[in-house]
Amino acid sequence: MASSLTSNDFQEGVDDEDAGRGLVCDENALQKHVAFFDRNNDGIIYPWETFQGFRAIGAGYLLSFASAFLINLGLSRKTRPGKTFSLETLKLGVEVKNIHMAKHGSDSGVYDSKGRFVSWKFEEIFAKFARTHSDALTSDELKAMLKANREPKDYRGWVASWTEWITLYNLCKDKEGLLKKETIRGVYDGSLFQQMEREKLAAAGKKKE
Repeated sequence: MASSLTSNDFQEGVDDEDAGRGLVCDENALQKHVAFFDRNNDGIIYPWETFQGFRAIGAGYLLSFASAFLINLGLSRKTRPGKTFSLETLKLGVEVKNIHMAKHGSDSGVYDSKGRFVSWKFEEIFAKFARTHSDALTSDELKAMLKANREPKDYRGWVASWTEWITLYNLCKDKEGLLKKETIRGVYDGSLFQQMEREKLAAAGKKKE
């Protein structure tokens, strides 16, 4: 069973302007999350880069293609405010520096409105929903979290959150069907994607031997 935690437990040591909300002082947390998909590191993620990123972490062609189209279609305009209609806007680029502008509702709240990582909200996921194992979520626990996070009539947010988490679960659950805490933490800072790419490359290298 998960231990009983309070927001005060999570908020210790916070001294920035958002003290009391338990923020980690990392202005680039959400940017780090998406930077893996900026394959040429130019600050803009185009659909073909999103596709390449999904393929790099082991997603199939269909999932990679659908994700590239839907993610960039949904985020491009929000991260490029003021851009007038042009050939460039039709490329559906997503600007990494403005990714916080595309934050949707009905989410976990682990990123704040500026894209910073909120440590106590991350811990709260497991305090509230990790009933079988304190450091992992089962499929049912994940679905319970998604349901609890729903904001009234925020249908787009519901779909976005469901798609993100179910995709993560399907790609990263362990043999016992558990989504580990360390795995989820790696998603939030983007390090998991790099690890998955290295593991895929290593597996491909062994097959060639």
